[in-house]
Amino acid sequence: MAAAREAARQPAAVALELHERQSFVFESPATEILFGGAAGGGKSFLLRAALIAWAVAIPGLQAYLFRRTYPELVSSHLDGPGSFYELLAPWLESGHARINRSDLDILFPASGSAIHLRHCQFEADVYRYQGAEIHVLAIDEATHFSSAQYRFLRSRVRLGGLEVPAGLRARFPRILAASNPGGLGHNWVRSTWIDPHPPLEIWRAPAEEGGMLRQYVPARLADNPTLVRNDPTYAHRLAGLGSPELVRAMLEGDWDIVAGGALDDVWTPERQILKPFPIPEGWRIDRSFDWGSSRPFAVCWWAESNGESIPQPGGGDFALPAGSLVQIAELYGWNGKPNEGCRKVATEIAREILAAETAMGLAGRVEPGPADSAIFAVENGQSIADDMARAGVRWVAGEKGPGSRRTGLERVRRMLKAAAASPREEPGLFFFDTCRHSLRTLPALPRDDRKPDDVDTEAEDHVYDALRYRAMAPRASASWAARPW
Repeated sequence: MAAAREAARQPAAVALELHERQSFVFESPATEILFGGAAGGGKSFLLRAALIAWAVAIPGLQAYLFRRTYPELVSSHLDGPGSFYELLAPWLESGHARINRSDLDILFPASGSAIHLRHCQFEADVYRYQGAEIHVLAIDEATHFSSAQYRFLRSRVRLGGLEVPAGLRARFPRILAASNPGGLGHNWVRSTWIDPHPPLEIWRAPAEEGGMLRQYVPARLADNPTLVRNDPTYAHRLAGLGSPELVRAMLEGDWDIVAGGALDDVWTPERQILKPFPIPEGWRIDRSFDWGSSRPFAVCWWAESNGESIPQPGGGDFALPAGSLVQIAELYGWNGKPNEGCRKVATEIAREILAAETAMGLAGRVEPGPADSAIFAVENGQSIADDMARAGVRWVAGEKGPGSRRTGLERVRRMLKAAAASPREEPGLFFFDTCRHSLRTLPALPRDDRKPDDVDTEAEDHVYDALRYRAMAPRASASWAARPW
C-alpha cells in the first residue's frame, strides 16, 4: 500500500522532446540568447518547454514569458497544439501543475515555481513589473517590443535569494528571446545580437548593456523536423508569400530586410546605392532635418540632379533623370543605441552642421531645406529654428498638413521604384554608400499596423522623416515640376 501511495504522488511523465537546434539553445551556457530567424523553426515551443523544465528543476523559480499583446499571448501559448495545456496535460490532471487562466499564471505546487504569462502592449506597461524578481525572462517575438521595454524588463532579471542547484548555477539568471525579422524592434534586436558577433559565438555584453553572456542562434525551418514531417508543403506556402523580401525573411530568417515593411519591397540596393562622386556645379545642394532630443535627430544632405552627366573615374559617364535626389551625407544624433537620442541643444547641432559642410567642401553652397515643423513652434518668444538661424543654419517648414504622411510615403516609394527601374525615366531616390544610418534604418522600417499607408512612428523613423520632408519639397528642376503625380 505504501508503494502504491508513493506511486500516486509521483507525477506522470510530461513529454518535452526537443530537436537538435532547440536542445542546443536549451543547453547553451549563454545567459542572454536570441533564438531567431525563419518562421516555423520551433522557437515558441522551445520557450514553453524550457520554462517548464527549469521550473521543475529549480524550486522557487519565477519565470516570466512575455508577448506584446494579450491576444497574441493566449493564442500562441495557451491555445492549440503544443500549448502549455497540451504539454502539461498529465500534470494538470494529477494536480502537479495548475493553470490560472484569469491571472495567466502556471503554478507548480511541489517546487513552488511559477511561470507568469504577461504582455506589454503599451510602453508604460513595463512599470507593472517594477517590483518583480525575474529569474528567467522569456520574450516571444522580441522585435515587437521597443528597446526601452526590453531594457527595463532586463533590469528586473536577478536571482535574489533563489538557490540554484550547483549544476545550473552559472546559467541563471537567464534571458531567452525568440523572434522573426521585422517589426518595430528589428533594428535594436539586430544591433544587440546579430551584428556584433558571428552566429553561435558567446560574448560578454558591456556593463552598460547588462553584462550578460550573449549569443545569437539562427533558427531555420529545417531545424524543426516535426513541422517538416507533419506539414511538408509549409515551405511552399512561405515561398508563395509573393514578395521576395518577405520570403527571405520568413523562409531563411534574413535579417538584412524587414518582412512586410514600408519600403522593403521597393528597396533595391544595387540600383539605389551609389559610390560617392563629385557633385556637378549645376546641381542644387540642400539639407533636410528631423528634430530629436531624447530620440535621434537626423540631418540629410541632398544633391538634386539637373540631368547633366556625371563623369566616372574610369572613363565614361552616367546621368540621373532631372529632379532625382541623391543623399550625399548625413548627421545622425544618437547615443549609439538604436532610437535613442544624444540630447544636444539646437545651437550644438547647428555648429556640427556647419562643420560638416566645411569638411565636405560645401561651405556656402548648401541652401536651406525642409525641416520638422515642430522646430518653428515659438515658446517664451523663441523657437528651435530661431536658435539654429542665429548660429548660421536656416530651414523652411516641411510639409506636415493633413494626409502628408500618406502622400509622403507614396512619393518616397515611387522615387525608390524609379531609381530601381531600367531604364530610369522618372526622378529617383539614391544614396551614397557612406550614409550608413539611412542604409541601416530605411530597409527595416515597418508599417503602422493600424494605418498601413503610414510607417510605424514608434520605430526608428528619423532619417525617413527627413527624407520624406525633402521628397515632398518643391524641386529646382523645371522638368520635375512639370511631372504629374
